[in-house]
Amino acid sequence: MTGSKPFHLAFPVADLEETRQFYCGVIGCKEGRSTDLWIDFNLYGNSVSAYLHPQEATRDIPSNHVDRDQTPLNIPVRHFGIILEWEEWESLVERLKEQGIEFTIGPRVRFVGKNGEQGTIYFHDPCGNVLEFKAFKNPEQMFKPFTKIQDFEAVVMEKIANPS
Repeated sequence: MTGSKPFHLAFPVADLEETRQFYCGVIGCKEGRSTDLWIDFNLYGNSVSAYLHPQEATRDIPSNHVDRDQTPLNIPVRHFGIILEWEEWESLVERLKEQGIEFTIGPRVRFVGKNGEQGTIYFHDPCGNVLEFKAFKNPEQMFKPFTKIQDFEAVVMEKIANPS
């Protein structure tokens, strides 16, 4: 392994076959090893494992109210996904639309004109897990702080303190 190190993530699902069809057929993952209790998927070179555990698979995921300077969003707190190149992200958005995937959020561009400007989509898998696929307008800004980070933090803290 050179360059980026692949990550591994395991998550609960209620139905393995439905999960297989979604991750392979819709997202385009390749299936790795599997048993009657779990499936490994290659998600853009990363290892994600779906474990059969119906009691833990849920759509009841808490969210945070963010993006005060735009139309506010309720970002699901627990989510995972991939950062793509901009053109890959646009192609994925179109492919998901063609397949009738309902977006929880997006497609949307966040932080327009700021460090970290990004296109993003959020959607649920069939078992309620939330995925986010995003692309940075300028990938070199992925970890660059906002220029007025104190103002941003104040807004976030205000939203946490007053979630209404």
